[in-house]
Amino acid sequence: MASTEESFPRGGTQKKPEKGRAPRQSIEQDNLFDTHHEEGSQKRKRNQEQPEKRKKLKAEKKQAVKDRARDFDLLTVETLSEGVLLLGCVKEANSFELVVSLPNGLTGFVQVTDICDSYTQMLSEQVAKQELVEDLNSLSDLYPPGMLVRCAVTSLQKTTDGHQSVKLSINPKDVNKALNTLALRSGMLLSGLVSSVEDHGYLIDVGVSGTKAFLPRQKAQDYLKSSNKGAELKIGQYLNCLVEEVKNSGRIVRLSVGRSEVAAAIATEEQNWTLSNLLPGLVVKAQVQKVTPYGLTLSFLSSFTGIVDFMHLDPKKVGSYSQNQTVKACILSVHPTSKAVRFTLRQAFFQPGGLLSQLSSDRFGAVVAECTVKGFYKKAGAIFQLEDGTLAFARLRHLSNTINSFKPRVFKTGSKHTCRIIDYILRAVTELFVNGKVLALKPHGMQVKVTDHIKGLVPRLHLADMLLKQPEKKYSMGEQVKCRVLLSHPEERKLILTLKRTLIGSKLPVLASYTAAKPGLVTHGVVVCAREFGCIVKFYNDVKGLVPRNELGSEPIPSPEKVFREGQVVKVTILKCEPEQEKLLLSFNLTSKSALEDEAEWAPKKKREVTYETGQMVDVKVLKKREDGLEVSILSDNVPAHLPMMHLSDHIVNCKLLWHWLQEEDILPRVMCLSDKGGHVMLCRKPALISAVEEGQVVRSFSEIQPGMQLTGFVKNIMPYGVFVEFPFGLAGLAPKAAMSDKFVTDTKEHFVVGQTVVAKVTSIDEVKQRVLLCLKLSECSVEDPAAKSISLLSQCFEEMKEVRSIMRKRGEVLATQNLCSLMFGQKLDLVVQEVKEDGSALFSGSSIAGLTVTATSHHLGGQEYRHLVPGQKARALILHVNALKSEVHVSLREELLNQKVKQLKENSQHSAVVQHVAEEFAIASLVETGQLTAIPVACHFNDTFRFDSERLKVGQTILVTLKTVKPGEHGVLLAVQSPAKAVIRPRKESETFEETLVLVQHSLCIGDTVTGKVKSVKPTHITVAISDNLTGCIHASQILDKVPIGTFPTSKLRPGQKVTAWVIGGRDSHVVFCGCLISPQYNVIKGWLEVEVTPNIRGRIPHLLLSLKPKVFKHPEKSFRSGQALSATVTGMNPTSTNLCLSLTGIYSLEKGTITLGTIKNVTPHVGLIVALPFGKIGNASLFHLSDSYMEQPWEHFRVGEIVRCFLTLVSLVSCRTNPKSNSEVEDAEITCIDDVKEGQLIRGYVKCIKASGVFFFNIKQVAPVLSSFKQEVKHMEAPRLQVSTGFTWDEGLNALKVPALSQPEESSDSEEEDDPQAMQAEDLYHTMLKRFRQEKSVWLKHATFLLKRGQTEATHRLLEHALRGLPVKEHVDVISKFAQLEFQFGDPDHAKALFESTLSSYPKRTDIWSIYIDMLIKHGSQKEVRDVFERVIHLSLAPKRMKFFFKRYLDYEKKYGTADTIQAVKAAALGYVESKSSLVES
Repeated sequence: MASTEESFPRGGTQKKPEKGRAPRQSIEQDNLFDTHHEEGSQKRKRNQEQPEKRKKLKAEKKQAVKDRARDFDLLTVETLSEGVLLLGCVKEANSFELVVSLPNGLTGFVQVTDICDSYTQMLSEQVAKQELVEDLNSLSDLYPPGMLVRCAVTSLQKTTDGHQSVKLSINPKDVNKALNTLALRSGMLLSGLVSSVEDHGYLIDVGVSGTKAFLPRQKAQDYLKSSNKGAELKIGQYLNCLVEEVKNSGRIVRLSVGRSEVAAAIATEEQNWTLSNLLPGLVVKAQVQKVTPYGLTLSFLSSFTGIVDFMHLDPKKVGSYSQNQTVKACILSVHPTSKAVRFTLRQAFFQPGGLLSQLSSDRFGAVVAECTVKGFYKKAGAIFQLEDGTLAFARLRHLSNTINSFKPRVFKTGSKHTCRIIDYILRAVTELFVNGKVLALKPHGMQVKVTDHIKGLVPRLHLADMLLKQPEKKYSMGEQVKCRVLLSHPEERKLILTLKRTLIGSKLPVLASYTAAKPGLVTHGVVVCAREFGCIVKFYNDVKGLVPRNELGSEPIPSPEKVFREGQVVKVTILKCEPEQEKLLLSFNLTSKSALEDEAEWAPKKKREVTYETGQMVDVKVLKKREDGLEVSILSDNVPAHLPMMHLSDHIVNCKLLWHWLQEEDILPRVMCLSDKGGHVMLCRKPALISAVEEGQVVRSFSEIQPGMQLTGFVKNIMPYGVFVEFPFGLAGLAPKAAMSDKFVTDTKEHFVVGQTVVAKVTSIDEVKQRVLLCLKLSECSVEDPAAKSISLLSQCFEEMKEVRSIMRKRGEVLATQNLCSLMFGQKLDLVVQEVKEDGSALFSGSSIAGLTVTATSHHLGGQEYRHLVPGQKARALILHVNALKSEVHVSLREELLNQKVKQLKENSQHSAVVQHVAEEFAIASLVETGQLTAIPVACHFNDTFRFDSERLKVGQTILVTLKTVKPGEHGVLLAVQSPAKAVIRPRKESETFEETLVLVQHSLCIGDTVTGKVKSVKPTHITVAISDNLTGCIHASQILDKVPIGTFPTSKLRPGQKVTAWVIGGRDSHVVFCGCLISPQYNVIKGWLEVEVTPNIRGRIPHLLLSLKPKVFKHPEKSFRSGQALSATVTGMNPTSTNLCLSLTGIYSLEKGTITLGTIKNVTPHVGLIVALPFGKIGNASLFHLSDSYMEQPWEHFRVGEIVRCFLTLVSLVSCRTNPKSNSEVEDAEITCIDDVKEGQLIRGYVKCIKASGVFFFNIKQVAPVLSSFKQEVKHMEAPRLQVSTGFTWDEGLNALKVPALSQPEESSDSEEEDDPQAMQAEDLYHTMLKRFRQEKSVWLKHATFLLKRGQTEATHRLLEHALRGLPVKEHVDVISKFAQLEFQFGDPDHAKALFESTLSSYPKRTDIWSIYIDMLIKHGSQKEVRDVFERVIHLSLAPKRMKFFFKRYLDYEKKYGTADTIQAVKAAALGYVESKSSLVES
């Protein structure tokens, strides 16, 4: 080799070939036709190829590193499968199962029937005889903790909480099933279980079919003395057996269990071990093949290989292993499919049959300080060393509370942390109190999951400060709760917690033992018993004490059980303690010095002379920061106050940002006083609330609240059934779950957070209970100009960020803070690549960003220059977003952003933009034309908080934006809003640059060109035409025919494959010529309008009442208007958001006198008339005498709420002679418009208004003017004539003299007379009398309610319901409320009826009869959306299968009658899912 190097010095040293691999010789080809090149050209070619080779080698090297790390991944449940053999350690022995600790922190369970066949047979005998079998021992007697056992995975099952449960077997026939009689050799170490006790020894079950294994008694003596305390071996006992002799081809085997022989057993090649029959627990001699940071690769038994992960290296030899080193290793696991073998090099596993040392139970849950990190593995976790030298491991998920808060750089080698020991695993402790997740609600309390291995119980008494009758309303499954430990007994696996706020927030000393109780000590306790002798108070760790009767208060209390309640939190003073007898004498009289001092600390301060009114503006100084907000001092009077964190801003992100950067002594100007109660001042800094109070858009008392009002407030509390909203001046209301959002609400906490600013609309009020129902739906609370509102919110957000930046500048002593302040959106930086991650993102460093985390996603490394970044490479980047809370900077290296173009922009102009970054409050996009950055608000309203994944903006998505500013200003970006029209543009791929995207859409066609193509697809509203292989066009239905017959379907004329000739009229951004017809896409049942397309870019909506003048059409409008049908309509205007045309199919574009239109009856008031909803949002009144052509006794009974009627606009008239003027039907009562229409002797019918001494005032059927008529005795048997005259005339006593009254004479008119109907008053008195005598009869209450509702007295009905509930037995309440709600649906307010049903069902969710009635009422009086929403709620209830079947059948019948094929299929799928879930539950 030396001579070769000397002969060719210019080529450098030749690479040495690897050992065991011969150097590849170049083969000289004898090719006469080969072209020989000169040496120079070959060298140039090699030099050109070298960069590509180097890149390829780097990529291969990086991939090899990844593969090597993946080979040493720790065992997880996902990598296990049925048949995997594992070495386990018995952790716990229960009555019916063994809990086994497996490698890498896994846990498995061995059922009592998976021990061995003999043990299972004895169990069956005991069950059959129902008597104890003498030789049957419990699992705890046979399997002590720490015993090593060989296990086989039998199944992997999912638990109720979604975790995988590993089922194991130690039955030898499962563990040794790969062995047969011919494979048995002398010296093998097998696992066996005692199956029978004989005179001369024991029969051992080794699981090999056809083999009998015998253990002579003399060979077992040593084991019996040393390990079994001299006792006989028992059936089912686990043994590690050494094969001493094999006879008759393996049919008979003699065993030995001597400790020294078993401990010295080594698996060798002579024992005929193969990868198919290898067993865990075998000790082998192996050679180290590879040494990596993640572990070792070993070769053993001459031809097999295995791995050792970092957790199973010998701690004393870590870092000293070398290649070809011989080591002793124990097999941990064997995978039957992949044949992967895992080893351990720890010394404790090299002596089979021994017990592993167990961690003391008193250390479980212990907090260990100063734990030193010995190693961190980014895909696994960290290894810690405790103070006593013990090594411990913490998985990644246990190193932080959440994934987002995890910072790998914190766990550097040598760094120290505080940890908690949890079941052989360490977890980093970050909080003082225990945080858990609600698992289940039981009658005796609530189960809480603290960690994956620890569960606790909150007794029913400790669920809250008050005893909860319905805890399921306060707590929901999976909810996070903060608890305090009351009692902990690790050896008994007992953990008792409390959720009482007083105990959790108590700063008094904790009394957890009798020895800690000193006279004079003041602490908190819980009353567990109150009797005539006094109260028993319980403290932590089951410590109890007695408060005698004379110490209950300063004055004698005759009946303590009436004053104190069970579960009440009290403050006590210790009078006397006897630790030996465990007795405590307590007092409620806090008279000692320490008690008085403590009481003074907790008592309210001395009454202030200064009080603050709601709305008063003050300046404050920060005194102290707390988790929930700031403790401040009002500067003018030096009065302490509290400013909650969520009240620092209207924007949730800015609340956290301000709280993070504010410090003590900082001054905050213009803070509003929200309340001043009990000596505590609460402040608010939300601009929306301050503006509402200053402008007077608030209510100061309950009497000022009116339905329909929109009020600004904040979320006070979130419950599973709704959201409580509080307003300034202390008023609050509830927004039920159904009124929280226009979208279906599954979890209330996903939509709002406590403290968030919202706008609520008042839907109903209960004056008796002082309750308010609210609506937070965006459709009900949104403003007329959402674009202006959203840009206002965005501007406010940026102003607050500017304020934060000014606060940060005051903290300029830290370099990272200085750098953070100097960074702006759109700023360009020169950076150096620090690291390229596996997901394609990159980390950067630089002098201007020292101390900050600067990242660029793979999408923003899109240029050719930066496709393959390497650490140390320089790059120029543009700032997209600066996260001042996490000190993170997001940048982009894309060329189109770095090289922005200059172009004159106009305000309110629309542009295409590409989303580059999405933050919580806004998104950053770049204009396609210029590359300039623009900020777009994510929400358009305070209540716009929830979006489905499909609705959220995504990086790379192309959208249409409307510019609101044309200069970047102080923020560095333009401000814009997303345009309502959704641009259907293909999103650019991450690998494409802007210029590459432009190439994809370039073509040579111009507007006006004629093209020929084939119809590719036919849709109801358009057809797609293939012009060439890569170019397609779209022809709207309005562009197909020159003259479109109304009612036809233009696209039906064409078929796929048909050749068509068309001319280009525009592209996506061009306007299309309108050809004069409308295309009907579909009827929106939920919104109640018909959506139509005028052109591809112009849409319109036809409201429900403007579809037709024929009421029959409205029964099934979707049948009269099909998708793709051509229509002719009249333009009536634009909708409020200027995104759609408002159209009419009836020809009506405004409401004028004499117009005939359709209306919807909103309310029916007996003896008065109807309230009718008209088109264009108008409301009209149809009086009693405008309901019919002919006189009727009770004309209002022929109309019902929701009915569609034809109207003639005078005021509003429903008489058919006006609404149908072309009809030839005879009119019985002719219309009287003036005095000239009255003829002598004419019979006129009308309605009595009132009776006076001078005569009777009455109305004619078609005239509002009153008529006074006197009757003589001779006409009393005749029908009273009803005459119509104008309001200026009165009748005299005689019928002959007609006089015009003087203007100065105040004549009474019937319009001002509102006298009560004597019959109604008599009926009312009668009902009151009946209610006094039959107060317990619910039928009387219901009759009275019906009477009131028919008279339109809805408020009186609401008050009647309150009286009824006070008078009737409790068992009748639900039925009465249901009946009242049904009456409200029929005669009163449907919204109030729904509220009654919702309130009842929230308290009694399993009353299926109420659900069924509610559904019936909604089907009759509600909308299809409301019916489907209720059905969806019912089928997700936890009811009996028989009842669930009933509701599924009803739902299916409803969809078959009113739904579509898709909705029917959805119901069937839901029913099938329910059946499958029940089946899986039964199987488990």
